[in-house]
Amino acid sequence: MDPEIFYVLVGSVVVAAIARRKGWPAPLLVTVVALAVSFIPAVPNLRIDGHVLLNLVLPPLLYSASLDVSFVSFRRSLPQIRRLGIGLVVVTTAAVGLVAWLIMPSLTLPGALLLGAIVAPPDAVSAAAIGRKLGLPRRVMSVLSGESLINDATSLTLYRVFAAIVAGATVSFRAGLWQFVLAVVVGVGIGVIAGFGMHQLRMRISDPVVIGTFGLLAPFGVYAITEHLDGSGVLAVVAMGLVVGYNAPRTSYATRMQETPIWLSADFLLESFVFAYIGLQLPPVISELGSTHVGGVLWLSAAVLLAVLLVRPLFVYPASAWGMFWSRLRVRQFERSVASGQLEQRMQVVEEKRRRRGWSTRRPSEEQLRERFRESQLSWRDNAVISWAGMRGVVTLATALAAADLAGLDAGAAHAIVVVAFIVTVGTLLLQGLTLPLLIKGLGVADVTDEEAEDRRQLAQVRARTREAGRVFLDEKRRAWEQQHGTAALAGFDRFAQRMSRVERDTAQGQQDEEPSGRGGDRLRPSRDELVGLSKGWLQVRRDVLIAERDAGELNEEVMRELIVAMDAEELALDTRIATAAPDR
Repeated sequence: MDPEIFYVLVGSVVVAAIARRKGWPAPLLVTVVALAVSFIPAVPNLRIDGHVLLNLVLPPLLYSASLDVSFVSFRRSLPQIRRLGIGLVVVTTAAVGLVAWLIMPSLTLPGALLLGAIVAPPDAVSAAAIGRKLGLPRRVMSVLSGESLINDATSLTLYRVFAAIVAGATVSFRAGLWQFVLAVVVGVGIGVIAGFGMHQLRMRISDPVVIGTFGLLAPFGVYAITEHLDGSGVLAVVAMGLVVGYNAPRTSYATRMQETPIWLSADFLLESFVFAYIGLQLPPVISELGSTHVGGVLWLSAAVLLAVLLVRPLFVYPASAWGMFWSRLRVRQFERSVASGQLEQRMQVVEEKRRRRGWSTRRPSEEQLRERFRESQLSWRDNAVISWAGMRGVVTLATALAAADLAGLDAGAAHAIVVVAFIVTVGTLLLQGLTLPLLIKGLGVADVTDEEAEDRRQLAQVRARTREAGRVFLDEKRRAWEQQHGTAALAGFDRFAQRMSRVERDTAQGQQDEEPSGRGGDRLRPSRDELVGLSKGWLQVRRDVLIAERDAGELNEEVMRELIVAMDAEELALDTRIATAAPDR
């Protein structure tokens, strides 16, 4: 590693740590500090090949983000995510390309569209950081997070198409469309297969260190293999992360507790470096600006920046209105199928098929089915925040640096693309990033009272169901214990069951009272090994209830994860006490 890269890593982490301590948006502070540091003459110019930057930074960041995304919320917000992640990127590419071609015809239309594809995808890291800090509603965060997972795939596919045209290849509309479809199908297919393969590894290998290592390597390998097969490495990594994240509650608690800090640290390091690298590109951009027509390039940069800022809201509001119109049509069609009895017939056929396969036949309610056809509603205030959360990031800068080496692109056009990409990236980061908190507070979008009330309702319901499941489990074990040891042995078992009830009510009190071994004066009391098996079985039954409620749509995945974390802490405390307890005597 070059010492300059190490210095940037350390410096960016220090600045980001200060931002976290003060409660400031770390991406913005790191970028501003890096811009200021870049003016120091002693600071060397740091330039990394664009392809290398994408291959090293993008896969782990996407994989980590997709692990954290709620698959249920992602699926519910998929119509908005598709419109923003695909439709908006295409529209932005076309609009920016047209503006750039009209202002600087020397770029040529393919070169101008290449520039449009470069600046089209927003980077949601800074928007997500601000949104989490200010408490944006889950419905808005789901759309922004989902958009950031797929818009890079659309942008990079368009980039490849226009890069091939600039290099002299003949690409028809049909061929370009086929390339996009191939990238999506291959990318999603490989990602889903890799995700289920990774899940099976996590279920079969009990060593969390080994699983954590595989998890760190997986996004790089899947991304490289998919790109080699002309698929979208971005979609492959995202699909793999969604599958692994959705099934994470079924793996061991040690695996979950091991990988969480690993990915948090990796995200912190990579995000800090990326935004520091963006800020440090100012001197090279100024030098490249000197080798071009300064006035023309600056005018082009200002026009492209304005186009990027305007296209997003001009797309978001009409697209949202269209989505609501289409949603109402689907709901009406659903209600007609209910009235005619067609829905009931289809549900009976599905239940019969699931019964034959031994799957759960739990039927969703009519309201739950209706929600699947109804698009989640976003107010005009929500759409205003989404419209202004269009900060650009590492993908824009890395693809611009890669485009500078394209064959068929003259030096002047290449310099202009790099300059424009840098100004758009930094301009959106500072302009939108600094004003987005004011917009959120001014519109009152951070009011999550309704979501908190719904979460409390779901928590109350699911806690009642986990208590009931735990009671049934203990009752079954009590009957088995009575059959094995007789009625006289029930006193020791009942003391254990009472401690489990206290854990349900108050985890801390339960941890203090629960004894991990069966030593003592009561010889009919469960042994330490029996206590361990009962405790872990009781915890697993409660986890299974949470997963079933999530799968049935009765429990938000975010709420489920909070409860899973609490249960993981209970199991860790149990294992810790057992590991430190003396053996049975």
